[in-house]
Amino acid sequence: MNKMEMQTTQVTFEVPTREQVSEKNQANFDYMVKNYGMVPNLYATFAWNDTALTDYLELQGRKSTLSTREREIINLIVSEVNNCDYCRRAHSAVAKMGKLFNDTQLMEIRKAEITFDPKFKALGQFVKETTIIRGRPSDATVNALFDAGYNNANMIDIIMVIGDKIMSNYIHNITHVDIEFPEVETVFREWQIIPD
Repeated sequence: MNKMEMQTTQVTFEVPTREQVSEKNQANFDYMVKNYGMVPNLYATFAWNDTALTDYLELQGRKSTLSTREREIINLIVSEVNNCDYCRRAHSAVAKMGKLFNDTQLMEIRKAEITFDPKFKALGQFVKETTIIRGRPSDATVNALFDAGYNNANMIDIIMVIGDKIMSNYIHNITHVDIEFPEVETVFREWQIIPD
């Protein structure tokens, strides 16, 4: 092998079983099975690390100034920007099961073209720009967010949810673990970072 040739290994990622994870993660698995009937594959993947799943669950469960609907808008838009099929499908399923949005509204959210609520429209634009431009939305977009009724505390919570979702998007986009949620229509937007 000369200097220019490099041998590469094809890494494959498996979803760990309960027996393969730490005792603390086994408790997390048991909690999810008891409360949700399953351990989603992406959550299980966090459990390859002894502390990451607990940390992630605590981040998701932290007290927030945002409503459940607002958090799902953020989750869906960030997942579209990062083209994460797992999170796109999981959060579409969550939104439908929770009756948070109808099908038309879900499509508007995923496209970041929200027409059914002016406050949500400002939120969606802020989330889209912040994710695409890595924390540098335009002054006009920031002003529109605050003009729509959001405040400093809300903005911090919005960024926290964006960060939460980026972590799970990146983990799936690297591992490609199996998706156990129903397929959803593809909505390719020119602002998606990486197309399928």
